[in-house]
Amino acid sequence: MNRFLIPLGVFIVLVVFLGIGLGLKPREVPSPLIDKPAPAFTLTRLDDPNLSVRAEDMRGQVWILNVWASWCVACLDEHPLLVEFSRQGLVPLYGLNYKDKPDDARAWLARHGNPYDVSVVDGDGRVGIDYGVYGVPETFVIDKQGVIRYKHIGPVTPEVLDGTIVPLIQRLQS
Repeated sequence: MNRFLIPLGVFIVLVVFLGIGLGLKPREVPSPLIDKPAPAFTLTRLDDPNLSVRAEDMRGQVWILNVWASWCVACLDEHPLLVEFSRQGLVPLYGLNYKDKPDDARAWLARHGNPYDVSVVDGDGRVGIDYGVYGVPETFVIDKQGVIRYKHIGPVTPEVLDGTIVPLIQRLQS
């Protein structure tokens, strides 16, 4: 009888953990990088591979880093919103083209519009890993000192943009 109780107890514990895990919202997983310096990088520009951009180049200004790819279906969902947001000129919007072919990325931006002040190429995904990217799209708000203040996992929605990102940017700029 006891030989059945131990496996049954282990099974019940596993079912409880599975139930808890299924109830979590992965988009609300807090990033360990919030309130920490943004990881340094030097990457080539998508529009001109002879030029590079460093994270340090953005010091002194609030900026957004949007991780995207031409193969990302969800990126297409948020893209019109990013194009409209970029027209406001509230902050610089930088793109991190993640694990993509540069020719595909350039063609995608030409077809759908380019909201980015600059987009850089993260072909092997190492910078994305440094930023703790789970998948694309992801969006980071980075302050004037180069500290990550917010991370959004998944496509940016009008509610997130107007209710969280824009108010945060306004606070960080003042």
